[in-house]
Amino acid sequence: MPLANRGAVPGSAKLFPSFFLGGFECSTHRRADGRRLDLIAATRHDLLAEEDYAALAAHGLRGARDGLRWHLVERSPGEFDWSSLLPLVRAAKKAGVRVAWDLCHYGYPDHLHPLREDFAPAMARFAEAAARFLYQEEGEAPILCPVNEISFWAWAGGEVAHFGPRLRHQGDALKNSLVQAFLKAGEAARRAVPGTRLIAVDPLIHVVPSRPQDSAIARAQDDSQWHAWDALLGQARPELGGSPESFDVMGVNYYWNNQWERKGEIGRTIGIDDPRHRPFRELLLAAHLRHQRPMMVAETSIEGVPRAAWLRHVGNEVRAAMRLGVPIQGICLYPVLSHPGWDDDRYCPNGLFEMQPRHGRRPVAAAFAGELRRQQTLFDAFLAGEVVADERESASDFHSVWLDAQAKRLGAARRPAD
Repeated sequence: MPLANRGAVPGSAKLFPSFFLGGFECSTHRRADGRRLDLIAATRHDLLAEEDYAALAAHGLRGARDGLRWHLVERSPGEFDWSSLLPLVRAAKKAGVRVAWDLCHYGYPDHLHPLREDFAPAMARFAEAAARFLYQEEGEAPILCPVNEISFWAWAGGEVAHFGPRLRHQGDALKNSLVQAFLKAGEAARRAVPGTRLIAVDPLIHVVPSRPQDSAIARAQDDSQWHAWDALLGQARPELGGSPESFDVMGVNYYWNNQWERKGEIGRTIGIDDPRHRPFRELLLAAHLRHQRPMMVAETSIEGVPRAAWLRHVGNEVRAAMRLGVPIQGICLYPVLSHPGWDDDRYCPNGLFEMQPRHGRRPVAAAFAGELRRQQTLFDAFLAGEVVADERESASDFHSVWLDAQAKRLGAARRPAD
């Protein structure tokens, strides 16, 4: 297969006008203490949507991920108010940016609960109404992610009570419910607006045991990354109603700490220099061989100085995976806008744009922007069929920058206060 055709499979239309996308953090879950987050409001993306989308376009990011805040749209059962979404939709359209919309990014209205029987039907009604509204505003069938990170949410919200619905040891039940909600929502959206495209997003991980006695728990956690995709496609849990048509594109999320070792109930990140660390290209290939779907890197980032080095590494690994035949349609810088932390409101400098505007504009992370331009040039050439050499030192380069940043952070923490 010629390089120009890598990244596509028969019958799979390209979702976005550009290979690189920008994603706006849009979590709306309730934390363990009961407080509801709203990252769109916290970053003022709702108020600065026009500036934010214009900035994406200016950096060549003509695709995006963003979210509907379900708890604001459906304050009363079955009544939909789109006023919180309308500025985002119109800003993206004005900037010429094609958006994949998350319907449920961990958050849902307070009158619903994921383990109740009315959850999936309610989400189907919401998805149907959302698809119709987006079609009316965008002028084309929408791109939707009905439920974000089902497998991760089942662990965080159903197994360890890290956030809503704040359950323990009910991860499997929550996963089943979220799969059903995704399926019902997807069916309803496609019925309302034929041609609606669906993305199923979850993290790619690699888990290894620290000791022989930890092998079973490590293997179970590693296997859990496939559960939602398997069920959606009808490859597992057939009673949930999955089928090969349930979604169009497999979105994989990958961060610098997505590989770790287990020691009992404790996990520790495996460094990129660790011999047990698997190259990202191998994880991408494994996902493709298992599910045979067009793919996109739906989230990837790191905080601080290593941002540029991380992007260089991810770009190199994605090209390597595409040479192996993995059909990757894009890479989403997620989050593209730095934001307050979920648990402690600390500032997380992980975006292309910093959060607080200066002189009317969001500051740009200069080194990150420079590497983005470089990667865009490389992918333009690669997708045009030109030979682009493998950057074999990208992993070691990232590790060096990361170690230096860690040392500086540790030194600052130890420095006596003035």
